Amino acid sequence: VINKAKEQAKAEGRSFSSEDLFQYYQQRTSQNDVPTMLMALSAAVMKADGSVKKSELEFVKAFLKQQFGPQFNQTHLNTLKSFIDQRESLPLSQICGDIRARMRTEVRIQLLHYLFGIAKSDGEVSQSEMSMLQNIAQLMGVPQMDFTSVQNMFHRNTESDYKVLGISKDATDQEVKKAYRKMAVRYHPDKVAQMGEEYQKGAKEKFQRIQESYENIKKERNI
Repeated sequence: VINKAKEQAKAEGRSFSSEDLFQYYQQRTSQNDVPTMLMALSAAVMKADGSVKKSELEFVKAFLKQQFGPQFNQTHLNTLKSFIDQRESLPLSQICGDIRARMRTEVRIQLLHYLFGIAKSDGEVSQSEMSMLQNIAQLMGVPQMDFTSVQNMFHRNTESDYKVLGISKDATDQEVKKAYRKMAVRYHPDKVAQMGEEYQKGAKEKFQRIQESYENIKKERNI
């Protein structure tokens, strides 16, 4: 992808830019090439802290193999490497805008969950990775409540169970119950039933975390 963009820019007497990269990205995704979308955002998260780790690469490879099965091949890994190796900044605004136009909110939230998985694959989510994830979420139009919920599934503190449900610790018992019912519906795995196996697996994990958070709060409050 990157080399072709450079070649065309050179042939046209122009310097290579991130806009050239996005044009080739668009061509690759014109037929709803979801793997290329994932490669672009995966590379952005992997490069966020300045060091691409083996654990991150293995996480991406395992996800894509399960998600796309026989359709996943070396070409996708070459595309990922191209995005990682290129020095120009990835045109995240255009890429995320493209994803926002193509995918429902529920699918974009699941995509964010996958990207958090990359960041956490080495054991922790660094501040630079967190900033990148926040930026991507905003550009994809993921509501802040959903970002905070997914964030606290990977980056926990004393209030994480409440944040997973989208509420604060001073919420009433009734508000806790209402928030649980709302999030259980919003994050139900059926929302991404049309997606691949790994998307569904991630959705089930999120749904389970919501249930666990609710149970933890009930125990804490003796509800």
